Order: sequence, then structure tokens, then C-alpha cells
Amino acid sequence: MAVASSPSKHQLLILALALALVAGLFLLPKVIVKPKQGKGTLAQDAARTANRDQGAAAPNVGELDEHGHPAGSHEQGATAEQPHMTLPPAQRREISSLAAKFSAETDQTAKLRLAQQLAEKYKAVERFDSAGYYLEQIARVRPGEQTWKRAADEYYEAFSFATTEDRQKLLGAKCQELYGKVLKNNPDNLDAKTNLGMAYMASTDPVQGITLLREVLAADPRNEKALYNLGLLAIQSGQYDKAADRFRQLTEVNAENLNGQFYLGVSLAKTGAKQEARKAFLKAKSISSDPALAASVDEELKKLQ
Repeated sequence: MAVASSPSKHQLLILALALALVAGLFLLPKVIVKPKQGKGTLAQDAARTANRDQGAAAPNVGELDEHGHPAGSHEQGATAEQPHMTLPPAQRREISSLAAKFSAETDQTAKLRLAQQLAEKYKAVERFDSAGYYLEQIARVRPGEQTWKRAADEYYEAFSFATTEDRQKLLGAKCQELYGKVLKNNPDNLDAKTNLGMAYMASTDPVQGITLLREVLAADPRNEKALYNLGLLAIQSGQYDKAADRFRQLTEVNAENLNGQFYLGVSLAKTGAKQEARKAFLKAKSISSDPALAASVDEELKKLQ
């Protein structure tokens, strides 16, 4: 199992994104806190960043290293500054054994069953692109909206927390490919279109990403995920008034959306609307029981005095 990092580390990363604004648009996805997640997950996401972009997109059969990847596949080693989850030897051997069986299996039904097992094993240890690889193998045999989306969603998890520009571009391109197949089956799948829009933000055509997100809102003006992502993109480009509008819309749709309230406070503070920012920060604090979030909100409230 992964060892959870302290909530304070997460909040520092959140504030680094929202307040320091040191990352460009290419670096945006790695610290996204997705609207679908509940209150308790806010403190856990960014601490896992170092774990989510290291898996092999197409795992090789053979011995896995201590972190669960094919031997020699690491882009960088684990350090104290970038914690990395180490897999127990027994778990490594289990995955290696399943991968070997998958490679050798000739019966299609049995092979698909092994692919599903491998996807579940990799997902459990947060090697999301490796999980996506095996789900993609299933989708290639049994193509359809849902099978393609399951594979695309795992690649998107890896993309969302990628820590290098190269990884973002590589995984973003994979997301574009697979979500494209989803939308070919069902052009009205708004979740797929939203994720595809964010994947385009790491491509040479970020305008296409904005266009897709706006198409989602045109179809569903109350779509929390699209409102949230457009708000974050506005913060990243320094358009704090637009960001405040997006997060205000989001909190009108769902007043209990923790991320929406927190970033509404951030963007309002940047526009000088101190009273409104204070109200949003206090609302975020009332929603969450995370002491690290509470401490960070208190710090921001002091700055508003």
C-alpha cells in the first residue's frame, strides 16, 4: 500500500499553484484536484504526484524493479524530496507472473481476463498508465464507448499527475487518441470531452482544449468539472476576474464544492475583493476537516486583513 504523505505538503503544492503561479500552462495538469473527489481526498492528491507518472506505458514482461516498474524503466530515482512508493517483493513477483502469463496466453478469453487482473493490480499500486495499457488491450478486442473510456481514464490519471513536460505530452497524446475513440462512439460523452480538453492543454493546440471545455458548458452549463478546469486555466493565465466568475458559477451549482470555494477565495483575493474572498475561504474551511487546509486558510485570511 502507498504511504500517505502529510497533508501540509499537499497544501503547500496547492498554494504554489494558486498563489505563487510559477507553473506555465504545460505544467497545469499535475496538480489538478478533480471535482469528483470528496472532501477527504484533497489532502492526499499532490502527495501522490511522484508515484503516478512512473509506470511503463507498455510494460515489458520480466522482473519488476522495487517500485513495480519493468527493470530499467525509471526516468528518475526516488529521493527524499520526491517520495516514491516501493512495492513489496511479493507484490512485484505477482505482477511479473501475471504479465508473463498474459504474454504467453493464446486463448483470447483467458488473455482478456489476465489483462483485467493486471489493470486492477497496476491501478491498486497507482501505476495508472500501465493499468491503461492493459485496459487498452481489452478495448482493442472489444471496442466500444465504455471499454475505450476505461482505458482513457487510466491514462488521464497518469497525465493529470505527470511531473515532467515530456511525460505530459506523451500521456496527453495517448489521452487524445483514446478519448477520440470514445467520442467517435458517443459525441455526447461530456466527461470524455472535458478530459480531452485538458489533455489538449499539454499539446501544441491548447486553444482546442479551451474550445472543447466551452462546448461542454454549452451542452451543460452546470458541469462542475468543466467550470473547475476553466477556472484553473484562467488563474494560470492571470485572468483572475474570469477565474472568479468560473468558480462563482461552480459554487452556485454546488456550494459544498471544496475546490470551488477554495479557488474562488484565491481568485477573489487576487482581484482585491477581500470581503468576498474571506467568505469563500471560510466556507472552504467549514466544508473540510483537514487541519492543513484550515491552517492554510487561516494564513490567507491574515493576508486579507
